[in-house]
Amino acid sequence: MRDFHFPGRSATFAVNGMCATSHPLAAAAAIDILKAGGNAVDAAIAGAVLLGICEPQMTGIGGDCFVLMTPPGEDRVIALNGSGRAPAGLSAEALRAEGHSIVPKQGIASVTIPGAIDAFCRLSADWGRSGLAASLAPAIHYAEAGVPVAPRVAADWAQDAACLRGAAQDRYLIGSQVPGVGAVFRAPGQAEVLRRIAEYGRTAFYEGEVAEDMVASLNALGGTHTLDDFAATASAYTDPVSGAYKGIELVEHPPNGQGATAILLANILSHFDLPDMEPFGVERLHIEAEATKLAYDARNRFIADPDYTTRIAHMLAPETAAALAGLIDPARAMAEPAKLTEEVHKDTILLTVVDADGMKVSLIYSIFSGFGAGLASTKFGILFQNRGAGFNLTPGHPNEAGPGKRPMHTIIPAMLREAGRVTMTFGVMGGPYQATGHARFLSNLMDYGMDLQGAIDAPRSFPWEGALRMERNNSDAVRAKLAEMGHNVITPDTAIGGAQAIRIDHAKGVLEGASDPRKDGCALGY
Repeated sequence: MRDFHFPGRSATFAVNGMCATSHPLAAAAAIDILKAGGNAVDAAIAGAVLLGICEPQMTGIGGDCFVLMTPPGEDRVIALNGSGRAPAGLSAEALRAEGHSIVPKQGIASVTIPGAIDAFCRLSADWGRSGLAASLAPAIHYAEAGVPVAPRVAADWAQDAACLRGAAQDRYLIGSQVPGVGAVFRAPGQAEVLRRIAEYGRTAFYEGEVAEDMVASLNALGGTHTLDDFAATASAYTDPVSGAYKGIELVEHPPNGQGATAILLANILSHFDLPDMEPFGVERLHIEAEATKLAYDARNRFIADPDYTTRIAHMLAPETAAALAGLIDPARAMAEPAKLTEEVHKDTILLTVVDADGMKVSLIYSIFSGFGAGLASTKFGILFQNRGAGFNLTPGHPNEAGPGKRPMHTIIPAMLREAGRVTMTFGVMGGPYQATGHARFLSNLMDYGMDLQGAIDAPRSFPWEGALRMERNNSDAVRAKLAEMGHNVITPDTAIGGAQAIRIDHAKGVLEGASDPRKDGCALGY
């Protein structure tokens, strides 16, 4: 239990239903759907699509999603891959010939076909109860009436707005200015698109006038995207991957998401006696940072479009984790993990909902970078994702950019299962941090006995792009010691990621929800 002498927030408890996400309006919309007789799928779609209006820098209908869910009263976890593919005209060879060594992050080549709308339509048809029109109604209302910009959203908007170009500037600036806290953002073009989807389903987005607007806008910017690329978009059900950590099963979405990375990282950490280390001390943060470097090196080698991924069994094998754990020097940071592992290997929203019937949904929905590619369609203002930046341009690599391929994704929903029963649905946002965030959250719970909200609130650090990024709430003494050990310690511009979680207490029949204070959201129940 937290010390009530200090600022903080309590977890939320309820018995009939719960939603945890990063904006209060989205959480409230999801609960309203549940109260009106909808189920967790209906509520999750409602909250997620509304988040595209509340947090347009994070997500939107031009993006992708991944979903984990359980049917009512079951603990069987079903995965739905709602990630779109590269256009048929994308060529890695052509990009290399233009002098690119990576896919340009904000270039037109980074724009992949949006997959989320197809996934939402399929999820609603297969598992929903109240219908797609009911789920889309809150987003339609707020897209027209407007949403006051929340504090974290305003901070992100100011940081990311420089990438906006052309129609995206017209749609995502207010009077040519970055909106501040409390400014009212409206998206009437998206409201019209959502009305059409509510009435006609996925074809209203992937065919006809809306698709023509997206294709014409992309082509005018130099894209190779075609109407056939959009019409062919299809989400797919698949089986999750999982791994055990100290008696709890971590269930993750399979490739092209990076869920296997979180499992590998947890497996590496299981070789160290973390409970004997200070939870925010030098030893734990060093071991976690080194394990992260090794797990992400494996990710970068192996994870790709599921049609091209062949080494997931290797990533999840106990002997792989043991071999990688043996490479960690407890006293010194490694500089180039890729060289060490040769012999071993030869911006996003998360919403989670649980309903009274035991249906559980963990849904993550993203346009990748802040404001995606910084490009929008001319007529309807649909912001395009830049998920194609997740490809690489290495010839022959499983994740090499190519026509019709799905790039490696950072976004990963998750669940925990104990003795065969799902006891938690959760996720951690934050781009590449997400796999580390899952392992850190799990370790906070299992190794240090933190409560649900405390495990989310706790300080974070993350080794990325040659630096150990440490939030300001880590101690100066720990920072200094880690620097002595060879870590390039820096303070990131913004807090690292965000998290949402719902724990299911089957014995008591109680739901416990927690939401990250790094965002503007909350957990609500009834």
